[in-house]
Amino acid sequence: MDDLKIQLLLTGNELMVGDIIDSNSAMIAQHLLPLGASIERKVTVADDIDLLIHEIQTISQQADVLIINGGLGPTIDDLTAQALAKSCQLPLKEHPCAVNHLQEWANRRGIPLDKTNLKQAMLPQHATIIPNRTGSAVGFHLNFQQCDIYCTPGVPSELAIMLQEEVMPLIQPKLAQHQHYQVLRLHVFGLGESTLQALLEEKFPTWPKEVDIGFRASSPFLELKLTIQQKQDIELLTIYKAKLYDLLGDHILSQLSDKTPTMAEYVLTLLQENNQSITTAESCTGGLISSLLTNIAGASKSFEAGYITYSNSAKEKMLDVSNETLRKYGAVSEQVVIEMAQGALAKSDADYAIAVSGIAGPEGGTKEKPVGSVWIAWGNNKKIKTVYLCIKGTRYYFQTAVANRALDLIRRDLIASAEQPYYFN
Repeated sequence: MDDLKIQLLLTGNELMVGDIIDSNSAMIAQHLLPLGASIERKVTVADDIDLLIHEIQTISQQADVLIINGGLGPTIDDLTAQALAKSCQLPLKEHPCAVNHLQEWANRRGIPLDKTNLKQAMLPQHATIIPNRTGSAVGFHLNFQQCDIYCTPGVPSELAIMLQEEVMPLIQPKLAQHQHYQVLRLHVFGLGESTLQALLEEKFPTWPKEVDIGFRASSPFLELKLTIQQKQDIELLTIYKAKLYDLLGDHILSQLSDKTPTMAEYVLTLLQENNQSITTAESCTGGLISSLLTNIAGASKSFEAGYITYSNSAKEKMLDVSNETLRKYGAVSEQVVIEMAQGALAKSDADYAIAVSGIAGPEGGTKEKPVGSVWIAWGNNKKIKTVYLCIKGTRYYFQTAVANRALDLIRRDLIASAEQPYYFN
């Protein structure tokens, strides 16, 4: 059986003139992805009744599912209900459930329900209500020309809840009838798209056509997606999943479902599982590593302290870095980051430490230590490891890359990884 054809129609003058950026289509696509589905085509039109009618009539002849987003509000430029009714040659009727919803919405806010708001209860005859528990406008569903049409609000916070609680559960049974494919999403760190593509072409020159492979970069991570279309290819998917794990090893952080963790979340989870803690000593990142860790609820269980020692005197006073070491080797050196890590461990009594010192730029580099140079130290009281990297790019990119690579190195220690990451090369 052919795949379920899903199309999307967005409406709003504000989208057409750039007053707002369309994030809703991405949100809808992300909700469809775990179901093994995607949007075949999307169209965006202004608040124009004739354009809307034309697109509804055209798309409903092509698609199995049409999701209309926007145009459900109380103002005269909200035309979705009217356009759908005219497309289907149905009258607009005041829907009792929609009126009750509006009355409850008004009561919660202590405001009167006026005629303007009641416009949102005027829906095409025979439409089925799709509840909206946060906003004033209900969604609704109609089948037209054998196409299931779902009308949803344009407010992103309302749409997010409706997609998860109402719309996807309505679409999922239709997908089960049409589609048999599975999607595997691998969360990868330490490899760029071009590097990974070249590596796969080298190692797997005869990649099977039954397993579609795709990439999605979301700095600092890369998502590697494998898709099969038929049930009989499940074994092939399993085989190539294993091949990728063998090839990429600990560059694969996890197999994703709906949530995409940060590097700090991976590290904190591992620390908490082992009842261990971490401290940071930062120079060139200015506290970014600490910030990434403490952005996560519950970080206090494993994060002891963070030391931002930007100047040499701060490194001496706060972390007991030797003045002689600083004078002899300079702040950006292996010897200094080792002493920074040792000092942070001693001061905080944490189990693990990260220390970084580098030249973020755009100025300050030398021939021996160019802009982008960074020394990273990580480990515990038993062993401190170090690496020198040169990371070219903007100041923001440099700091973000250093922070995430430092956290990745701790992650690798916590899982006892014996591999050398690709970014060491």
